[in-house]
Amino acid sequence: MSGTEDAAQLVEVGSGIHAWVQPDGSWWLNNAGAITTPSGQLVVDTCATETRARRFLDALSTATGRAPKLAVNTHQHGDHTYGNSLLPAGTVLIGQENMREGLRTDPIIDGCPPFWSPVPDWGDVQRRLPDITVTDALTVHLGDRRVELRHPGGPAHTTGDLVAWVPDERVLFTGDLVFAGLTPLVFMGSVSGALAAVDWLAEFGPRVVVPGHGPILTGDDIARVLDEHRRYYRLILRTGAAGIENGLSPLEAARAVDLGEFAGWADAERLVLNLHRFYADHHGSELDLIAAFSDALNYNGGPLPTHV
Repeated sequence: MSGTEDAAQLVEVGSGIHAWVQPDGSWWLNNAGAITTPSGQLVVDTCATETRARRFLDALSTATGRAPKLAVNTHQHGDHTYGNSLLPAGTVLIGQENMREGLRTDPIIDGCPPFWSPVPDWGDVQRRLPDITVTDALTVHLGDRRVELRHPGGPAHTTGDLVAWVPDERVLFTGDLVFAGLTPLVFMGSVSGALAAVDWLAEFGPRVVVPGHGPILTGDDIARVLDEHRRYYRLILRTGAAGIENGLSPLEAARAVDLGEFAGWADAERLVLNLHRFYADHHGSELDLIAAFSDALNYNGGPLPTHV
């Protein structure tokens, strides 16, 4: 068992509300969680590998004595979805419409390309798609407890993001709309949309934020991290606009920018991926995933590190 795997822990962040936190939160190391009441349990996301997903679900079962009646994926990426097939067969899975289609066509579950080192081994997982899809919003009732599943209204981290909001405890599972202390990633969404989503998240007025990656946030740390996201996305917008004006490629623009306060964040090469998204949106073209990741590896000086 790796050190990061051993450090994963289940934390109760509200009455019957648990977060599964996997340090260090970098590539493929996500957070997940669950809301449990006497009437049922809703799991929020799974994990990338068979081993990690089983450890999460076993810890949740031990802590709550329940099996999930429902589950939701906050978006399509494999660190939040590949473990879906380890949920009980009777668990009803929910996702945003675009998320379902994204996972349906995702080739990485069938064999991870050598963009990362070491190349992740997913284990015995199969593609399991949502049974129910949401466009904008859906409310799940676990007895007297409401869990609101909400879409930010446009592309942000991806085109199919959902948050899970528990209003009576003011706990917000943001999925990858928030990376706490790590470089955000929006190459499958929108830079401007991700920036707009930060204000949308703040409007919930959460007491606890469970980010998609990184530590749980409470108190003043919530506003601090949201402000960091605003500044980072504005840096991407400025860098992308200047790069296009000066005839630079996304990789050249990335190499020219001073990351400043963000230089110490893990996965800094996501700057290149985010700039590829900005350029694609500016030109009205499809993002070339192979070219984007090839540039990210070039910027990084080799394959991207992961501890999954």
